Amino acid sequence: MSIRPLLLRIGCSVITVSLAFAALYAQTTHRFTEGLSVQAPANYGREAVYTDVLLWHYYQGDISTPKPGQSIGESDTEEPLVWTPVAADTSGFFRPQAGVGGNLNSPNNPAGPGRIDRQTTSARQPAPQRRRWGPAYLYLTYQSAKAQSAVLNIRGNSAVLINGELHAGDPYRMGWMHIPLQLKKGLNEFYVRGLFVAATLDFPAKPTYLDTDDLTLPDIVQGKDKSSLLAGVVIINASSKNLVGLTIGSTTQGQKAGADVPAIPPYSTRKIAVPINASMVTETGDVQSQITLSQKGKALDQRELSLRSVEPTVPYRVTFVSEIDGTIQYYAVNPATGGEKPGDALFLSVHGAGVEAIGQAQAYQSKDWGTLVAPTNRRPRGFNWEDWGRLDALEVLALAKEALKPDTQRIYLTGHSMGGHGTWFLGATYPDKWAAIAPCAGYPTLMGYGSADGLIPEQGHNTLENLLLRSSNQSNVPAYATNYRPLGVYVLHGDADRTVPVSYARQMRDTLGRFHPNFSYYEYPGGSHWYSNESVDWKPLFDYFSWHKRKVDTAVHHIDFITSNPGISASYYWATIYQQQTPLEYARIILDRNLQTGEITGTTENADLLQLDVSAFAAGQSLTIRLDSLPPVEIVRSSGETSLFLKKSDNSWQRIDQPGLDEKGPHRNGTFKEAFNHRMVYVYGTKGNALENQWALEKVRYDAESWYYRGNGAFDIIPDHAFKPEDYADRNIILIGNANTNSVWNTLLADCPIQVSSGNLIIGKQHVSGTDLGGYFTWKIPGSNTRTVGVITGTGLKGMQAATANQYFAGASGFPDYLFFSIDMLTKGPEGILGAGFYDNNWQISKN
Repeated sequence: MSIRPLLLRIGCSVITVSLAFAALYAQTTHRFTEGLSVQAPANYGREAVYTDVLLWHYYQGDISTPKPGQSIGESDTEEPLVWTPVAADTSGFFRPQAGVGGNLNSPNNPAGPGRIDRQTTSARQPAPQRRRWGPAYLYLTYQSAKAQSAVLNIRGNSAVLINGELHAGDPYRMGWMHIPLQLKKGLNEFYVRGLFVAATLDFPAKPTYLDTDDLTLPDIVQGKDKSSLLAGVVIINASSKNLVGLTIGSTTQGQKAGADVPAIPPYSTRKIAVPINASMVTETGDVQSQITLSQKGKALDQRELSLRSVEPTVPYRVTFVSEIDGTIQYYAVNPATGGEKPGDALFLSVHGAGVEAIGQAQAYQSKDWGTLVAPTNRRPRGFNWEDWGRLDALEVLALAKEALKPDTQRIYLTGHSMGGHGTWFLGATYPDKWAAIAPCAGYPTLMGYGSADGLIPEQGHNTLENLLLRSSNQSNVPAYATNYRPLGVYVLHGDADRTVPVSYARQMRDTLGRFHPNFSYYEYPGGSHWYSNESVDWKPLFDYFSWHKRKVDTAVHHIDFITSNPGISASYYWATIYQQQTPLEYARIILDRNLQTGEITGTTENADLLQLDVSAFAAGQSLTIRLDSLPPVEIVRSSGETSLFLKKSDNSWQRIDQPGLDEKGPHRNGTFKEAFNHRMVYVYGTKGNALENQWALEKVRYDAESWYYRGNGAFDIIPDHAFKPEDYADRNIILIGNANTNSVWNTLLADCPIQVSSGNLIIGKQHVSGTDLGGYFTWKIPGSNTRTVGVITGTGLKGMQAATANQYFAGASGFPDYLFFSIDMLTKGPEGILGAGFYDNNWQISKN
C-alpha cells in the first residue's frame, strides 16, 4: 500500500493520510473526545515579549489537576479563569464556544485573519489590562496502563504541555506535526494552547520509522542532471535511544544512492536528505523510488516515494541544500517559452500565505523573454519573506542566476498577498538587485497588517519595549520607501479585496507619489483577493517590466539609500553603511560622485563608518570627499585600491584602515536572531541539577519542533560534553544553559560582558540576583570573524522555563542583541523586562 505524497497537503486528504498512516504503522489510535477548556489570557505575537497566565501558574506549581468549575488561580482580571467541560464533534474537533473567538485563518489571533483588536493594541494600555482571551487552553488526559511510547498528533494548536514539557503546535492544521513521547503509567496530562483543535495518540508498531506526510521532493527533469537529486523525508524516533549510525538509501529504476543520517535524539523527529539517482528515468510520468532506513546493515523501515518526471518546458521543482541550516529546500521554475536560454530575463515570484512554490510558478503562462523562479519562504507560510524567508529568497536568487545565466540587468521581483508584502520588503531592502518590482494584493508592513501572528506594535509600553520594537525597524517598509526611487514599481490590487484591503495599495500609491518619477498603479475593477491567474499574471505588469532595465554599476552616480540593520542590508551599488551610530535606528546616505572631477559629495544620517568603492576612478586620481558640510577628505587613489573606509569622529570624517572583522559590520552585526544561521548547532547543558538538565534537553526539542514546523528545517543537537570547537569552526552555536549548567560556556563566552550563572545575572555594570531570571543574547565566537553564538539561558529553573516559549521564530519579531526578564513577564508583559539592548560597534554594552 502506498500513499501519493503530492496529495498530502490538499484539502481533506490530510485526514485520509492520517488514517492510512495509522493503519500502516500503529497498533491502535486513541482519539481525544472529552476535555476541559479555560479562557486564560495569553499574548503571543511578533514581539520578544509574551504573556501567558496559565503557563505562569503552571511554572509556579499552583495548578492542581483541573476539574469542572475549578479556577486555575488568582487573576488580575474580573473574569474567573474557570475550567469548563468541552466535547469533540463527530469530526474529532473541539470547537470554540460562542463568544470565545478563534479563527481558522488566524490561529494565534481570535479577532480575524491578519487583524487584531485595535482596542487592545493601539490604545497601548498598561500591560495587566492589555490582554487577549485567545488562544485559550484545552486540558486533555490519557490513562496509560503502562509506561510506553506514543506519537501525538494535534491539529490547530500553537503549543502543548505534555506532562510538563512544552512542545510546538500545528496552528495551520497541516496534520503532519507528529510528536513522539514517553507516556508514564497512570495519568498523562496535556495542556493544549488553542481552541479549534483535534488530537490523537498513535501507538506505533516500530520505534523508528519513516514518515511521508511532509515531503520535500525534486522533479526529474528530462535533459538535466538526474543522477544526484535530493529529497527531504522525516524520520520519527519514538524510542528512548539516541539514534546514531543510521543510513538512508534509495533505489530508482535499479539505480541506488545512499547517505549517512545525522544523530536523532530520543523522542524526536528530523527531516533528513535522501539522495536519489534517477539517471535511468527517460520517460515522463510518475516514477517510484524505494527508500530504506537502515542501522548497521539492518533495514528498520521502507517506504516508496512518488516522483514526477517532466519535460524541461513545464514548471518543475528543484531541491537544494540550504546554507542556513544544511537541510533540503526547494524552488520552482517556470521556463521561458521554448526552454531556458542564457541572457533571458529572470522573474522572481514570491508566493502568498499557504501557497506552495510550485503552485505559484504554475499560475503564470510561460514568457518568451524570461524564466520565472519561485522560492519557498521555507514553508508556504514560513516567515512572511522576512528573516529566514528573506535569506531563502536570496539563496534561490543566487542559485537561479548561477543555473540560468540571466541578463543581470533584467531581473524582476513580484509576488501576491504575503508575497506582495515580500515584494515591498525585498524591493526596498535590496533595491540594487531589481530592474523593477510589482507587488500584487500586498500589504507593505506587518506593523499595519499583521497576518496570522499578529501585528508589530507601533509603540511600546515603556522604554525597554520600544527598544525591542526598534529591532523590527527593517520590517517597516514605508520608513525607507525612498529606496524604490531608482526602480520601476507596478502596483496591482483588486478594488474589492476583502483579505488585503485596497487601502494598503492606496497608502503606497500616496507614498510613492511624493517622490517616485515613473511608478504605475492599477486597481482591478471588482477584483477580490484572487480573481483569476490575472491576479499575478497580468500582461500590463509584464509589459511594464520589459520597459525597465537595472543600471550597470558604472552608470550609477547618485545614491539615496536607507537601512536599519547593516547585517540585513548594508550596500547600494558603490556605497556601504558599514556601521551605525545608534544600532538599528534608520541610517541614510545621499551621495553623488563625479568621475571626471574626482568628487564624492553628500549627507549621512546615523552612519558611523562608510565603505566606498572607488574602483571606477582612475588610478592616481586625486579624490575629494565632502560629507555633511564637514571638512573634506583628500586622497589619491593608488593603483589596485578598490575601496576606502571613512569614520565619523570628533565632528569630522576621517579615512581609516579597513576595520578588523572582530568589530561589527555587514559580516556580523548582532541581534539574537542572527545566530540561527550558518548551519547552527544546538549545545545543551548537562552539568546542572536533574531538573535543569531536563529543561535543557526539552528546550532543544521544542526549538527543533518549532524550526521544523516554521522553517522546514533541522539542526544538529549535541550535549556540552561532546562539543569540540574545532569540529564546528565554521558554524554558529546555540548554547542552552548557564555558566554552571553548560560546560561550553567559558569556551565561547569567557570575554562576554554578559554573564549568567546560578542565581546571578551580569549585564556590563548591571548586577541582578534571583533564580527566576531568563533571557537571550548573542556573542561573537572566539577565533571566528563571522560566526556567532546565540544563548538561551536562565539563572535557575523558573528563569529557564520563562525563556522556553520563544517568539524568535515568528517572522519579523524584534530581538535585540540581548534581552532579559523575570518569569513575571508572563503576567506583567513589558514590566517584567530587566534589561535589553545592543552592543556597540566594538561589542561592548552600548548606551544606545
